[in-house]
Amino acid sequence: MPLGLYVSVPFCRTKCSYCNFASGVFSRAVFERYVDRLCADIENAESTASRKGGFFERNVDSIYLGGGTPTILDVTQLKRLFVTVAQNFRLPPGDLQSPAEITAECAPGTLTPPILDALVECGVNRVSLGVQSFVDQEARAVGRLHTRAIVLEDIESLRAAGISNINVDLIAGLPHQNAASWQTSLDDVISSDVPHVSVYMLEVDEDSRLGREVMAGGTRYHAHFVPDDDLTVELYTAACEKLDSAGIRQYEISNFAREGNESRHNLRYWTRQPYLGFGVDAHSMLLSRPVCDSDGEGSDARVAAVRFASPDSLEAHISGVPGTRTVVSRQAALEESFFLGLRLNRGVDLACIRREFGANAIEPFSDAIVELIQAGLLSLQARVLRLTARGRLLSNEVFQRFLTPEVPVSKAKL
Repeated sequence: MPLGLYVSVPFCRTKCSYCNFASGVFSRAVFERYVDRLCADIENAESTASRKGGFFERNVDSIYLGGGTPTILDVTQLKRLFVTVAQNFRLPPGDLQSPAEITAECAPGTLTPPILDALVECGVNRVSLGVQSFVDQEARAVGRLHTRAIVLEDIESLRAAGISNINVDLIAGLPHQNAASWQTSLDDVISSDVPHVSVYMLEVDEDSRLGREVMAGGTRYHAHFVPDDDLTVELYTAACEKLDSAGIRQYEISNFAREGNESRHNLRYWTRQPYLGFGVDAHSMLLSRPVCDSDGEGSDARVAAVRFASPDSLEAHISGVPGTRTVVSRQAALEESFFLGLRLNRGVDLACIRREFGANAIEPFSDAIVELIQAGLLSLQARVLRLTARGRLLSNEVFQRFLTPEVPVSKAKL
């Protein structure tokens, strides 16, 4: 099975107030050290996979350059990253100009002509624009440096360069946002005719400056203008309905696409296909490499995969501080198959679960499934389990029910 590659570039022009990612503003003097480390990690990927106990595959069918803002690297650094990937992995039919999906995240306003030319030369065929809002006041309030006009110019520039597979990120729940302004952003993203839209609800937690200020009841970062939870839910629901009516169908809790334009790389995460991550706070999931006993037989059939992650500190990562490693048991893989698969609108096929994990694999979850169906959070049709519209709004509560179920269980049949 081919791998997906994720390459993290944690550098930004400015740190948005809502951001809870491991990214920030750093001196350009750090960029080269970081790219050196990234290239070394890519070159050593096979030995790293072996050391972690994962099965390494050199064939790759998706690459995702994320961040941060990868497009604030200079042209030479960007090209070096892609050349290093091409030297150490195989993309169909053997070079970067291929049918593989190659995505770069970009902040609007960073797509200078030299950067755009470099992306095209490196084979990038999909770009994700961190727009968040087409309303200038809302974008400005959270520290975004672009305007609506810049976003629309970038979309046209991408198309003129031959990149038409474009995603636009939007956030429901930004300061100053209301139903009317949200409709403006939805109207603009639809009229731009991009084939993919991601819609996230603002996360209010202690991992961002805005989140901490909202929780404290303060006024910095325009926190007192953040919509309440009910309005944020209304905005998200309005997006689901309006995008669907425009032919941009929801296929995952936060992702919408015109037919055939779903993100192949992100689908890997939700369908538990293997991927390797490089850089700060980058995560990997590889199928387990069999550990042989003295007779040459696999010693633990209960191990399904291995997950590992790099440190979330830039200096720690550059210095080679070890990250984390988690062995994924078959039980954990079964649980992941539910709570990751349910993120997708196509849901979880219970027949497939039984084929992969055994005829009795679903029984421990029977009570939870029945209760969630009765609560209107799940639906079951033709042995396919799906979140309902209400279930998507309460998805974390649903997913929690698929973690380490208690025994004994009832005899409910599904």
